[in-house]
Amino acid sequence: MFEMTPFSKENREQLWNDMIARINSLQNDMNRIFGDAVTRWDSGLQSMRPFLTDTEKYLRQFIPTVNIKETDKEITITAEMPGLDKKDISITHTDNALVIEGEKKYEKKEEKEKVHLLESSYGSFRRVIALPQEIDFGKIDATFKNGVLTVVLPKTQQAQQNAKKIEVKEG
Repeated sequence: MFEMTPFSKENREQLWNDMIARINSLQNDMNRIFGDAVTRWDSGLQSMRPFLTDTEKYLRQFIPTVNIKETDKEITITAEMPGLDKKDISITHTDNALVIEGEKKYEKKEEKEKVHLLESSYGSFRRVIALPQEIDFGKIDATFKNGVLTVVLPKTQQAQQNAKKIEVKEG
């Protein structure tokens, strides 16, 4: 182990140099432990494809971000899907769920192309969003513009009439 040396003006420089040497040694050890994995990940993601863990595969897949807003008259769901076209998306519903499915495909341009860094996500996706019973399923409207899917789910007349404000009291 290391010897404890009391701090004084005379040995301050030696203690400082020892501390810096130990920090550098620790950094070198960390670089040795993690450096190879990071280098392989950054420079050869495609060649590492067979070795990716399930977690890494999950983190690399494309999952559209979804926002849900509600008013007295409707529920609006927006899903951001950059790089997709309308033909890449499928929307279905059951009595209690809206299902948004699709696939973002990776298009390799040249066989000789060398990928240095690939941060974009690709793959098929499926989002299932629970719905309340008060939806007028015959009037659902969906639009896709500039990579954003917007689904408007109108509420039934009865649901709109049943909405009541609840007073919040102090204390």
